[in-house]
Amino acid sequence: METRELWHISGNKSTINKARISLSNEDDLLIRSHYSLISPGTEKIVSRGLVPENLHEEMKVPYMKGEFRFPVSYGYSLVGEIQEGTSDFPGQYIHCLYPHHSYGLIRKDDAFPIPEGMPLKRATLASNMETVVNAVWDSHVSIGDKVLVTGFGNIGSLLSLTLKSFPGVSVSVLETDPVKQDVANQLGLLCYGSPGEINTRFDMAFNCTSNEQGLQTCIDKTGLEGQIIELSWYGTGQVKIGLGGTFHSERKRIVASQVSRIPDEKASRWNNKRRKELVFELLKNPEYDKLITREIDFEDTPQFFDSLREGNNNDIGIVIKY
Repeated sequence: METRELWHISGNKSTINKARISLSNEDDLLIRSHYSLISPGTEKIVSRGLVPENLHEEMKVPYMKGEFRFPVSYGYSLVGEIQEGTSDFPGQYIHCLYPHHSYGLIRKDDAFPIPEGMPLKRATLASNMETVVNAVWDSHVSIGDKVLVTGFGNIGSLLSLTLKSFPGVSVSVLETDPVKQDVANQLGLLCYGSPGEINTRFDMAFNCTSNEQGLQTCIDKTGLEGQIIELSWYGTGQVKIGLGGTFHSERKRIVASQVSRIPDEKASRWNNKRRKELVFELLKNPEYDKLITREIDFEDTPQFFDSLREGNNNDIGIVIKY
């Protein structure tokens, strides 16, 4: 079987290579890709070669090829169809962690069956929805809380829409991009265009901007003993924030949240499989379809990453179609 694979060969160039794969292990499955999700923040860092050297091993994802120092073939949210191999779900559509490849080989245990009736494009949101679930757990958000989300990109939009369904929770969004503002407004979210417009003091804030200004706004706009959940990953970038205002006197806390492990307080009862089941239960809400704002053909992905490296992106959810 010939497969086509997206590779970043340097910090300023991507290409599609061809490779041969064959099913040789009885526990493997041959998957034909239908859609995969691009996570612009993380994948911009990877495509520019900005993954810190000391995190190269830790940041590897399943089935990644190459190395972060280049060349590298990366990606982590793919929806495909089982073509060959022993499976309890012949012909089943599955979600898995896999790079942007047209065909792939995965272990049977790494294939999660997509519930019947779930649109395949929406199913690509599963990996980032796992990040959202962890963020909600880490925040301990509760009934009646006033919440600020800075950044209405892939993670921020998923998080905002999910929190909107919590009883009594009021969700506000800070987003400077007019296109993303419009989507937030269509979803019934209160959206601010600049920090100066915000007069509310929030119980907690989530930074999803991947920039220090978003984090600073979260610090400044939370109230006494407020909590800031940091969801951005900066790679080798340096972050400068001001802690001389109310941060110390009001006993505020900054908490890092990340998807790779279940929080300790949940780990005795939860595992990755149970979390994934929850994710697909949440994704039954058709409103999440509105968060996929762009679809690109697989053949056009090198050009897309050229643009992404330059910072040209005002889309929320971007899927590759194979």
